[in-house]
Amino acid sequence: MLTLDRAIELNAEMVSEESLLLHEKNVCYAMGAMAEHFGEEPERWRAIGMLHDYDYEKYPDEHLQHTAQPLREAGVPEEDIRAILSHGYGGCTDVKPETNLEKSLFTVDELTGIIQACARMRPNGIQDLEVKSFMKKFKDKRFAAKCNRELILQGCDMLGMDIREVAEICIAGMKPHAEELHLQGEAAAL
Repeated sequence: MLTLDRAIELNAEMVSEESLLLHEKNVCYAMGAMAEHFGEEPERWRAIGMLHDYDYEKYPDEHLQHTAQPLREAGVPEEDIRAILSHGYGGCTDVKPETNLEKSLFTVDELTGIIQACARMRPNGIQDLEVKSFMKKFKDKRFAAKCNRELILQGCDMLGMDIREVAEICIAGMKPHAEELHLQGEAAAL
């Protein structure tokens, strides 16, 4: 099984940009929460979340085209590689998300960007972020405009879940890691 420690080790060979690492950590912890929701192994899902943008820093215009072979050579299981590739479905891969893990990664990738942006605007960061506040920002297409809401909704549809439910799970998964994610708010900075 792919462990989080191994994913962090592999990721360190390719990713050094602080903002990309932060994004991967957001996805990592949200994926752990999604795994718990589906009764699956959180560490494996976190590890896949951590590795999902493995080649993005070095190959942004060829994202996911330089992922499978190096991870295969590093001993990452094929089903985990497939899950990573599936998050680019319809954009940079034709690997359709089929499992709950794949559908979750497809959804969570963009969703965590909006959650992170919401939390950064709040005095207490993510600690008191509620789904109601998230939904207000989600509906405002100018807010975190680069986050693709259509993809998020497509992913929720694949999962057979409402956006509110998925957001609530992800927020809960990210809260315990607020300090690491730089989402503890202004109050903690004083």
